[in-house]
Amino acid sequence: MALFSKVLIANRGEIALRILRACKELGIKTVAVHSTADAEAMHVRLADESVCIGPAPSRDSYLKMSAIISAADITGADAIHPGVGFLSENAGFATMIEEHGMTFIGPTPEHISMMGDKITAKKTMIALGIPVIPGSEGSVETEEEALTAAEKIGFPVLIKATSGGGGKGMKVAYNKGEVADAFRMARAEAKANFGNDQVYMERYLRRPRHIEVQVIADTHGNAVHLGERDCSLQRRHQKVWEEAPSPGLTPKLRESLGELVTKAIGKMNYRGVGTLEFLFEDGEFFFMEMNTRIQVEHPITEMITGVDLVQEQIKVAAGLPLSFKQKDIQFNGHSIECRINAEDPVTFAPSPGKVTGYHAPGGYGIRVDSHLYQGYSVPPHYDSMVAKLIAHGKTREECMRRLERALDEYVIAGIKTLMPLHQKLVRDPDVLSGHYDIHWLEKNLAKES
Repeated sequence: MALFSKVLIANRGEIALRILRACKELGIKTVAVHSTADAEAMHVRLADESVCIGPAPSRDSYLKMSAIISAADITGADAIHPGVGFLSENAGFATMIEEHGMTFIGPTPEHISMMGDKITAKKTMIALGIPVIPGSEGSVETEEEALTAAEKIGFPVLIKATSGGGGKGMKVAYNKGEVADAFRMARAEAKANFGNDQVYMERYLRRPRHIEVQVIADTHGNAVHLGERDCSLQRRHQKVWEEAPSPGLTPKLRESLGELVTKAIGKMNYRGVGTLEFLFEDGEFFFMEMNTRIQVEHPITEMITGVDLVQEQIKVAAGLPLSFKQKDIQFNGHSIECRINAEDPVTFAPSPGKVTGYHAPGGYGIRVDSHLYQGYSVPPHYDSMVAKLIAHGKTREECMRRLERALDEYVIAGIKTLMPLHQKLVRDPDVLSGHYDIHWLEKNLAKES
């Protein structure tokens, strides 16, 4: 079975560049689509062809399905890679691509829909034997229902949008008196961000770690896990720092979780890459959600396994079997990724603007995934992440030293970034020892303010 001849990349920034590089190494021609604000973007410059699909606002460009499909038709692309964010987990988009005789490089529309709704995803995982956080059986429609469910679950409780993500539509109630307000705010936020005000409830864990497991499966009955990533260092439910493997898991826990997840994915007949996200506390794992796309933090898994996840994702979409079995996956050393956002490191206010100076760090064990270059202007219209700095070492200690050195080398002038925050984190005693949870970063930021 042959690979695709031409892939349209329906995304922007560093992930578009990452996909383009994978395609080039596979001998596949590329089409970059872009908004008017991204006309000078690196992936647009490097692609074989490029098509402007609309003005700067995402709704008029990167979220405009008809424009993307038209660009694919015009250029003769036979597949579309959605990247992350935007339309990457939109079942309607995946269906539209297939209806136009092209391949969506991702899971089936059915699996995207199933995992996109948090309640359906939770029920599916229960049926597959995956432990979930105790919570409401379905969506909660009224304040009275919310209070009844909260008393049954036990305080504190977390009220979450069924169609949510990125921390939006999530509110905590620590006692009965806080339920009504939290319920109303979560619904309003869910409606504003996702066009769907349905919410559900679950127990709020006090000091968990955020652990996710990378999986990939083909259409030939093969399903493999590539270990876990620890994404516990977060601010407002947005990941800031990720590492693999997790400093909080024992080899026995790691192996049992991987086996459990792989069996579940196999039973689902899943296709492509995916990530199952868990909260881990007191030796127990609780399923949160599944992301049916490549993850921002996939490079750290690549660094410790030697597997090019994006290339494998493309091959699987083309109908090829995985190039490895579970027994072939060997975990080598430790890897950490720092998300470099164009934000003020103290206030976290966005900092778009022109990059007046740029020097990426190098040396053994260092990788930089970024679309930045000197003279590039970071537009104000999109996600603020402009680079990912990834370090790898034989041990976690070596990885941390290498990361510290690379952060001190990295120069991005003209805009503010989160690098000063990462320079603090890489020297912090708790981070160095691996003793942190999902609330650690916000608590420490609050102390400093």
